[in-house]
Amino acid sequence: MGLWACIGVISPFPFYYFLWNNPQRWVDLCGPRRDPTRIMALVSHLLKIVQFISLFSVAKLSWPPPFYFFPLFLFGQFLNFRVYQLLGESGTYYGVRFGKTIPWVTEFPFGVIKDPQYVGSILCLVACLNWVPLLYIVLWILGYVFMIKVESKEDPSTRAKPLC
Repeated sequence: MGLWACIGVISPFPFYYFLWNNPQRWVDLCGPRRDPTRIMALVSHLLKIVQFISLFSVAKLSWPPPFYFFPLFLFGQFLNFRVYQLLGESGTYYGVRFGKTIPWVTEFPFGVIKDPQYVGSILCLVACLNWVPLLYIVLWILGYVFMIKVESKEDPSTRAKPLC
């Protein structure tokens, strides 16, 4: 199960990398009647399910959780919720790369925490260290670190032209 769990944990990152670097191809693939951010969100949710199943397949759950679980997990989820609340689906799922106009946000956690959604997700993963072997947590975190690096180098000239 170990190899399949590793593959499952890293499964979304090639998809994200492809979309970030080929936004016009994704917009064209989605076609004029489908919102590319919505389709990305749906595919991302499916890949997130694969990740969770992969983690659960190697986890050894127990109760009560360690003392650090609730603060890390709850703050991580708060950051994720807040980012989605402020950016919406289009801002969260590469809307700007797909030719959408996304307003610049400076409210918390933006301007205080760099890459708050990734930080929130990493905090949630660290919270699960008591139950999930370190290898799988590290692989998932490395995927986030990789995407932080990829997304930090955005060239506006490579954005997609919106379909009419």
